[in-house]
Amino acid sequence: MEMKFNLELKQKQALVMTPKLQQALKLLQMPAIELQQMLKQEIIENPLLEEVDEVEEIQEEEAVEETKSESETDSESEEEIIEEEKIDLEEYFRSGWEMGYGLGEETQEEFFEKVPVAKRSFTDQLISQLRIATADEKTIEIGDYLIGSLDESGYLTCELEEVANTFGVSLEEVERVLKIIQTFEPPGVGARNLQESLLIQLENQGLQDSLAARIIRDYFNDFKHKKYLEISKKLKVSIQEVQNQCKVISTLDPKPGLQIMTEEPRYVIPDLVVELIDGKYVVYLNDRNIPRLRVSQAYQDELLKEAKDGDRETREFIQSRMKSAKWLIQTIEQRRKTMVKVMECIAEKQRDFFEKGTAYLKPLTLQQVASEINMHESTVSRVTTNKYVQTPRGVFELKFFFSSSLGTQDGGEISAKSAKDKIRRIIEGEDQNNPLSDQKIADILKKEGLNIARRTVAKYREQLNILPARMRKQY
Repeated sequence: MEMKFNLELKQKQALVMTPKLQQALKLLQMPAIELQQMLKQEIIENPLLEEVDEVEEIQEEEAVEETKSESETDSESEEEIIEEEKIDLEEYFRSGWEMGYGLGEETQEEFFEKVPVAKRSFTDQLISQLRIATADEKTIEIGDYLIGSLDESGYLTCELEEVANTFGVSLEEVERVLKIIQTFEPPGVGARNLQESLLIQLENQGLQDSLAARIIRDYFNDFKHKKYLEISKKLKVSIQEVQNQCKVISTLDPKPGLQIMTEEPRYVIPDLVVELIDGKYVVYLNDRNIPRLRVSQAYQDELLKEAKDGDRETREFIQSRMKSAKWLIQTIEQRRKTMVKVMECIAEKQRDFFEKGTAYLKPLTLQQVASEINMHESTVSRVTTNKYVQTPRGVFELKFFFSSSLGTQDGGEISAKSAKDKIRRIIEGEDQNNPLSDQKIADILKKEGLNIARRTVAKYREQLNILPARMRKQY
């Protein structure tokens, strides 16, 4: 087959991703706290931008109509010096932006909370305890290695033979150092598995010779599967006594390392608020901490005068700063309108949820909302990413309101989240001595009009972190 190289010209329509449109996307996706920080930085960098306080904002709104004709005359003279870039942001958000169009590719932005004050890490705290426990350099060296091999739950993730070979010492020596670490706080750290961790915790409480310790040591597999009747027969004690000992074991921590993890709690600041006012759900932005911006009139007049009399460099600087300031103000305003529009549509679609709870959450997709408000699906996706809303039922991430659907016997649909809620409530109300199997739960849901397979019940149950029936059984 002969291969040829040739050049040809093609004409096609494409949305070009200019720096300003990139900024518009970034602002749309930003949560409130990040937007607040970004705008304050813009005020510092752009001399034509200034923050308006609430009193000034009200006064400005009242004076708009009175000064409208004058401002139109002034704007005509300003346009002789500054050419405005005309871009319809609303039309842009309707058409959206998807990977594969325009020039280059969009990068996914991530937004983070402020970095917390540094604290001693999990590893540092254990190493500190090691240096208090011993002054022997070789023990500390091996101990440092073992502590560095613990996962976040406090379990050892390496083989002791590997450590022994690394340091050229006997296996007994490594085990001796590990035993020292296993005496550290919190009790249970340094264990090689859950069974060993539970035994360490019982020993720490002086219960190493108790019936609970014997159950964990000799009948751990039966304990995991809640085979209390078999354990009672093997130990020749009553089933009630076995249950009492298992209650003691249940007070132990299966992941002791998490007790001293230093990760700070994340505080959510709702970007939107939904309130019930006169029987109607009203949506508004929670943007009281976000700076209100305007172009500084005094600074603008001074710079315009300077530009007329000044050199070309001054003129170009003022032109770029003015364009940037007006574009930013326009983009922020469009962001506000778009976010409210999306949330109003969600509130309308999910009204039953706000009134009755999760069981009444309806199936909803990004495409449905996008079609309803005449926006692009990618725009709705950005609005709902990293955003939270405060509602009469609590604070939720906007993505919470979107869910796949399951069919009902009457031809209707319910959301997957509603189905999960029904499964959770059925299990909570079951007889603990005779828990329901996944198939029985599916049968109950079918009687309620929901078509759902047993494997789907099993999948949702696992997502809810609920054990299967045989492990929920209480004797």
